[in-house]
Amino acid sequence: MLGLLIILLVSAALLWGCYKKTFAVLGLRPTTGRAMDFAFGLVLAALICTLYHFLEIAFIDNHWQLNQAYNLTALAKAGWWVLKSVLFEEFVFRGALLYILIRLVGGKWACLISAAAFGVYHWFSYELWGTPFQMIIIFVMTGILGWVLAYAFTQLKSMYLPIAVHFGWNLLHIVIFSSGPLGPQLLVKANAHYLEGALSLLVFLFQVFALPLATLFYVRYRQKETASA
Repeated sequence: MLGLLIILLVSAALLWGCYKKTFAVLGLRPTTGRAMDFAFGLVLAALICTLYHFLEIAFIDNHWQLNQAYNLTALAKAGWWVLKSVLFEEFVFRGALLYILIRLVGGKWACLISAAAFGVYHWFSYELWGTPFQMIIIFVMTGILGWVLAYAFTQLKSMYLPIAVHFGWNLLHIVIFSSGPLGPQLLVKANAHYLEGALSLLVFLFQVFALPLATLFYVRYRQKETASA
């Protein structure tokens, strides 16, 4: 929580010190369109994450089962942890610094820089430094999503969609399907069987591209909707 408060204070100071702007330039004021962006992003990420995790076990002798040791208190704590971590990352990579980069170098380069920084950040958050192959994979995976979320911010002038997509995926991935740093959560796999070969590659590619592409299509739809209004 302290880290989030610090990044909010630093962001406010940067926006005011550089351009005499407030958090309003980050598109945080609620509107009907932004509420729609948030709801759609949340549902979209949750559905794609759910499909990904069921594809993981659909073609092998495995299934998801309820973690009998889990309870509402653990669920609330895990959900709060995910929310804090997502907000921290969004305000670092799609907040004031991205806004300033857009002003300095334009949207195209700002998105690329933000995406690269997001990818490098995950080398350290996943503790991958010194494992080149895994570092490349994580850089590509998180960099692609990071670029799409930064692009969404530049086009919609709001953080609502990036936050919703990021939170929706992480909440399902970490808290529901136990695939993250918090260990076993609500659902756990019945055994250690896993996909191999071509099917494993296809499911991996689905994980990498499905959410970024779906988010990108939605942003393009919103652009056309706004232009025709």
